[in-house]
Amino acid sequence: MSIDRRSIFFDLTRAEVLARGCVQPDAGRCVQCGICSHNCPLGLDVRAYAWRGIPITDSQCLTCGQCVARCPRGALEFVPLRPET
Repeated sequence: MSIDRRSIFFDLTRAEVLARGCVQPDAGRCVQCGICSHNCPLGLDVRAYAWRGIPITDSQCLTCGQCVARCPRGALEFVPLRPET
């Protein structure tokens, strides 16, 4: 069995980025379509956060990226919570 080191490095890097970040909505771009909330595997009301323009720092958020990937207006993005050291 061969181990692809690039895949492991990518997964660790992605995990580190997601662990240090959150989803940040841009309220000006959000049209309240609800696609983000519909695609959240935990059922978080992402749309409510987007409407107010506040970061989704809910402890239940997995930072899986489903809401970010599915937003048709690009109103959601990942941002770091704290600077990298």
